Amino acid sequence: MSSPGKNKMFGLIGAAGFVAPRHMEAIQTNGQNLVTSLDPSDNVGVLDRYFPEAHFFTEFERFDRHLDKRRRMGSGIDYLSICSPNYLHDSHIRFGLRSGAHVICEKPLVLNPWNLDALSAMEKESDKSVYSILQLRLHPSIIALKAKVENSPADQYFEVDLTYIAARGNWYHASWKADLSKSGGIITNLGIHFFDTLLWIFGPMKESKLFVYEKDRASGYLELERARIRWFLSTDVRTLPPSEAEKERKTLRTMRVDTEMVDFSQGFEDLHIRSYAEILSGNGFGLEENRPAIELCHHVRNQDLSYLNECAHPFIG
Repeated sequence: MSSPGKNKMFGLIGAAGFVAPRHMEAIQTNGQNLVTSLDPSDNVGVLDRYFPEAHFFTEFERFDRHLDKRRRMGSGIDYLSICSPNYLHDSHIRFGLRSGAHVICEKPLVLNPWNLDALSAMEKESDKSVYSILQLRLHPSIIALKAKVENSPADQYFEVDLTYIAARGNWYHASWKADLSKSGGIITNLGIHFFDTLLWIFGPMKESKLFVYEKDRASGYLELERARIRWFLSTDVRTLPPSEAEKERKTLRTMRVDTEMVDFSQGFEDLHIRSYAEILSGNGFGLEENRPAIELCHHVRNQDLSYLNECAHPFIG
């Protein structure tokens, strides 16, 4: 795949993580060049598959010095891609802007809504842009559902049941992902993918209730402008329905809208590639497009829990 803005130079923070190879593939497939990367872990052999000539650093200070040297020599990076832990996104985005680069960051961009205000001011001062990867907005099934809602009568409400189970092993609970202060917990780390999609399709939040909130699962109710939504998130393999467990599947993504099942269990393979193509064409998702989901996740995480565990998801019992 080729795209506008060929031969741009990229840097990458977070080269050893789960999602980093998707960014490397997207940079390569879109005809761009990753010239330098940073990760405190040196387990980055995946670079050999995509950009074996890229400089690599395990210390931020040396990475900073390298980028500054490149900039002063007239060969600074055009984009900085960020795949670091959630709580570091804010700092790394600001670093990218100060380095004179546009920024592409995995979601959530930040954990707290007010951090977006500071980034917005800095974005304007730098004359550079901050983009995020909201890849579900590019999924054909999601696009079709949004079109269906937009073409329906304005007073029509939709009844939605959303389930997202991504089974994780014991390592997950020892990592930063299970630390509420670093990841935002399951509601933000896992849920933001789908809360963004629901808000994009059905409009702003009117009401929210949280029924179950534990380290490995959460469920609740959302009323949006055009939908009433029951949702369930889990990283516990035991919450998979027996039919899925028998197939030895570890991930379940289902959404029922009224009586229709929306299938988005497949079709994720090229969404990062398409996201990069859109960004390079000037059509990426910016700071304000991320705000509704960040505000919603913050609200759900911090709302009154006096009614907690009032009911449970049918997969839990």
